[in-house]
Amino acid sequence: MTADKWEIIKKCANGEDTGKVPVALIVDSPWIPGFLGLSTIDYIQIPDVWLQANLRIEQQFPEVIFIPGFWAEAGMATEPSGFGCKVSFYNDRTPDVYPILKSVDEVDRLETPNPVSDGLMPFVLNLYKKNEQAIKDNGHSVKIVCSRGPLTIASYLLSVTQFLLDMKLNPAKTHELLKKTTTLVKDWLAAQCDVLSEVEGIMLLDDIVGFLSPKDYLEFAHQYLKEIFDKFDGFVKIFHNDNFNPSSYKHLSELGIQIFNFTHLTEINKARELVGDNVCLMGNVPPLDVLARGSVQEVIDSAANCLKLYGRRRGIILSAGGGTSPGTPAENINALVQAAKLVTFER
Repeated sequence: MTADKWEIIKKCANGEDTGKVPVALIVDSPWIPGFLGLSTIDYIQIPDVWLQANLRIEQQFPEVIFIPGFWAEAGMATEPSGFGCKVSFYNDRTPDVYPILKSVDEVDRLETPNPVSDGLMPFVLNLYKKNEQAIKDNGHSVKIVCSRGPLTIASYLLSVTQFLLDMKLNPAKTHELLKKTTTLVKDWLAAQCDVLSEVEGIMLLDDIVGFLSPKDYLEFAHQYLKEIFDKFDGFVKIFHNDNFNPSSYKHLSELGIQIFNFTHLTEINKARELVGDNVCLMGNVPPLDVLARGSVQEVIDSAANCLKLYGRRRGIILSAGGGTSPGTPAENINALVQAAKLVTFER
């Protein structure tokens, strides 16, 4: 991320007017290798392939803020691999991750991983170490580090269905599991900050939060999310949850979240009503049906309608209502940028 783009993100996080509607996209291994015609294994494994791929998309889309920017990851496998989950790799898609627990009753045999030595995490840290100077030499910095959230990690250790069942059938053991995954998230974010020299933001991604009722959110999610965000005082805090369930929305400000990427299925004005005025909304074009599969005009129309409905320039980052889907073409990303320029507001 360039210095000027980071200043825009900081202004958005602080509720300030940036002078225009920024355009940002969450991009990672599901989209980048396919878009550039690369092997996913090469992208994940070979430091120079990863570096050049990220530089290429920055050069091709200079008006887009890629969040987090230069994200080193292995799909959903990075954090669960530290607990010992089997991972299968493919050239044409992101890795598969296999559960390690049959039920949460087995949680006592799990040791909380050390991100410096366990699973794929040390390889990610090494990739950052090998490439940070080259990133800087090309005019960018790694300003944001990321982790999957504690509930998402738990769901990979068990499977989503089993995790949700155990949450109801064995809440005590579920809390034991979430304490371990929460500790990993904090340690993993801190380890990334330790190997990089200019980190000022964190992003947490946890779609499983969107499966919970309001009661279950408060019992099984809120305290763990808050523990993570509280650890990184003074950082810009970004949260991604694109499941269609607003149970957590009114609590986001209390968590200290400043930028929220949410589902396109929630109308942007409804999200603003539920979230309140202290959180910048990042959305809200449908990522698959419009941004990936739609025409250029459909992207422009969808983005313009979103901005007109919102009706102001402050407190919004134009984006997909979720991450960037595999197969999203260049012309549609450019159309998103064009749409942001077509709709203007006083402030």
